[in-house]
Amino acid sequence: MNEQRPDPEALLRAAKREGRGRLKVFLGAAPGVGKTYEMLSDGAVRRENGVDVVVGVVETHGRQETASKVRGFEVVPRHRVPYQGHVLDEMDIDAVLARRPALVLVDELAHTNAPGSRHDKRWQDVEELRDAGIDVYSTLNIQHLESLNDVVASFTRVRVRETLPDKVLDGAEIEVVDIPPDDLIERLREGKVYVPDEATRALGNFFSKSNLSALRELALRFAAQTVDAQMLDYVRAHAMEGTWAGGDRLVAAISEQGGALELVRAAKRLADALRAPWTAVHIETPRSAAFTDVENIQLADALHLAAQLGGQVATVPAESVLEGLKNFTAQARATQLIVGKSIRSRWFELRHGSIVDRLVRETPGLAVHVLPTTPAPVPRGLRLRPPGEWGSLTGYLFSLALTAMVTLIGTAILSSGNITDLGLLYLLPVMFAATRYGLRTGIVTSLACSLAYNFFFLPPTHTLTIEDPRNIITVLMLLGVAIVSSQLAARVRAHALLSQASAAQNSALAGFARQLTGIRTSDELAQVLCTEIGGLLDAHTLLLMPDEDGLSQRWSWPQGAHLETLDLAAARWCFANNRPAGRGSDTLTSSEWLFHPIAAGGTALGVFGLARSDARAPVRADQQPLLLSFLDQAGLALERIELEARMGDLSQARERDRLRHSLLSSVSHDLRTPLTTIMATLAAIDAKEPQQAAQVAAARGEAERLHRFVTNLLEMARIEAGALHGKTQPVALDEAVAEALHGLRPLLAGRPVTTELASDLPMVLVDPNLFHHCLTNLIENAAKYGDPDTPISICAARTGGGLALSVSDRGPGIPQGEEERIFETFARIEGSDRKGGTGLGLAIVKGFATAMGLHVTAANRDDGQGACFTIHFDTAHLKDWPGI
Repeated sequence: MNEQRPDPEALLRAAKREGRGRLKVFLGAAPGVGKTYEMLSDGAVRRENGVDVVVGVVETHGRQETASKVRGFEVVPRHRVPYQGHVLDEMDIDAVLARRPALVLVDELAHTNAPGSRHDKRWQDVEELRDAGIDVYSTLNIQHLESLNDVVASFTRVRVRETLPDKVLDGAEIEVVDIPPDDLIERLREGKVYVPDEATRALGNFFSKSNLSALRELALRFAAQTVDAQMLDYVRAHAMEGTWAGGDRLVAAISEQGGALELVRAAKRLADALRAPWTAVHIETPRSAAFTDVENIQLADALHLAAQLGGQVATVPAESVLEGLKNFTAQARATQLIVGKSIRSRWFELRHGSIVDRLVRETPGLAVHVLPTTPAPVPRGLRLRPPGEWGSLTGYLFSLALTAMVTLIGTAILSSGNITDLGLLYLLPVMFAATRYGLRTGIVTSLACSLAYNFFFLPPTHTLTIEDPRNIITVLMLLGVAIVSSQLAARVRAHALLSQASAAQNSALAGFARQLTGIRTSDELAQVLCTEIGGLLDAHTLLLMPDEDGLSQRWSWPQGAHLETLDLAAARWCFANNRPAGRGSDTLTSSEWLFHPIAAGGTALGVFGLARSDARAPVRADQQPLLLSFLDQAGLALERIELEARMGDLSQARERDRLRHSLLSSVSHDLRTPLTTIMATLAAIDAKEPQQAAQVAAARGEAERLHRFVTNLLEMARIEAGALHGKTQPVALDEAVAEALHGLRPLLAGRPVTTELASDLPMVLVDPNLFHHCLTNLIENAAKYGDPDTPISICAARTGGGLALSVSDRGPGIPQGEEERIFETFARIEGSDRKGGTGLGLAIVKGFATAMGLHVTAANRDDGQGACFTIHFDTAHLKDWPGI
């Protein structure tokens, strides 16, 4: 039977990649090595081969050779995001998804998007594109990887803030774009990377030759490790035999014997020298249940040290250490194995053989390093042997009683006839004793059975003398069969207990997963998580969740757990850094509690704590994988609960928006008809007396104001319904401003208005009706909220990227930080230009401007004496006068 089968996890990873777009990353050691240029060159080759390629976002940084490469590509227009008085350009992910190319070029994978974007990071945009089946080419510098952030900062003295998780590059194709440090420094001096002043500072800091050499080594090593991991994934998924030693892979076999810590340190040194990944593995056999306290502590310390030194940790159940190591090294495709050679008795080696000798003989493709180990000193107060190692008194008494019962049964059978083969009856108590109480009890029972058989059934009976030499062979055979049967039965028992323990862990995980499916609140999750883990690991547990005051305790098991100041500090550090803290970790080890983050998507959602009342370590190293499995499931459940809550809030918001839209549409339509009649009647009244004429004029002005309000309601309903379909036409700014001022004559009566419109301004390409509403609402807003008798200023001037039209007043201005919210529907900002009114005018300006492809911003005047609202026109919305 061929034991080589595809690895289920590798197959699962391959299945997840099916249907997703592929990611290729051009990896560099530093800015200026030519990543973007190489990405564009590869994209051009793909385009020439008939692939549909578009540019999502490419940053040329003013480099002419890079800009020339962009020509010839279809470039998806960027999304303009206003932020703190500036306009930032980001990749328009919706436009790319609507365009749906085969391949999109996305520069600077670790880039942080502008606030207000759909995703915080550009790599999240890339993940959405890949989920839609679109291939992506992107660029990345090695210092932006989260796992290498601390390493890079240690020698460059520069902390890179924009990072991305390493998992983003899982399955990605990596192409290293590399140039020698001297060439990069020369490019920097020539101004091909930064402008001269910035280049001088960079040469004196980040871009030193030593830094560039170290970064180059990190990039090459990371690429090699990634390729090796992908190769192994393919080999496992296709059940291919062999080591496939494209690079060294190291395994350290950790036992319960003293000297395991030295072996772990030696493995770390060898892995660093080989620049190879390494794993510390413990093979869990039936003997593991008989470990003493000293052996358990030594094993836990060794595995914990391996995790601290950056190695992977694994505990593998197997029938024997030899078979477990052979299988694990074969699955890991290991090239180097480190084992310890401990001092064993001759009797032990006769019974179990030499594992080191058999490893050398039976693993010819594996380099085996043998290190001598010395026993560690035994701390006081620890048991040298586990309880029950020699069996229990109850087991011996019950087994001897069973032997006596079999003897009575044999006597009864013998008295009924001449039946001489009664020795096989004594196998029954031996098998029972070994299966129920272990090997030693079984051996003692086998000796008792042999003596009973000799004493009661072999002539001369009731003596231990054997008269017939043939009976000596019978007794010896019975004893041998009994001992062998006892060993086999004990081995079956040990395997059953080991399988039972593994099944109990799997059952606990499965049961916990089933409970999670029915949980709907975080409080229920806290109760179930603390109870399950506390009972399984026999520890005190608690769960902390974030709230307005920081972290608050949601549940504890048993109830009444209290955290001291140091414990709370460890919990806060754990939550802030998404890493374990407290006892048994690397940080704040004086705390009595061990805290683990509960995370999902790389973000900490809570903190889980463990402690023991007897001051022992909260969790053994071999229990760590089980604990992490529980916490991973809890993180997914907590994320699901939060998403369900957000979906509920979103549904309520959608229902409120639907009702509001219906109300706006209904009220505005019902008011418009009678209002039109009122305005027509007022216009037809010809008042003769001055007092009546003034009253009619006042009524007409109020009716016009009410008409504008109703019109705003209708236009807001159109915006929210997405029913704006404007027609773009060339419009002269001076004429548009004059028309808006003419329509607002009653409101502006006696109010000074200054206009500064240059005579050489181009026409703007807008929808005349929508643009008229924008101007009307901006001017009305300035008249309403500016101080009385102060002028309203309307200015238009060319800017570097187009044209800007501003309407400013002299009022209280806009509070800092409210520049964006002022455009929201029904928003009224206290202590500002929006402290009264309905809050529709500026929202309509924003909606109409967006519908025409324009951008509108709000800010305070440069002199701080009022607000200024600006409509920005890019070059695509400008048209020169005919003949100019």
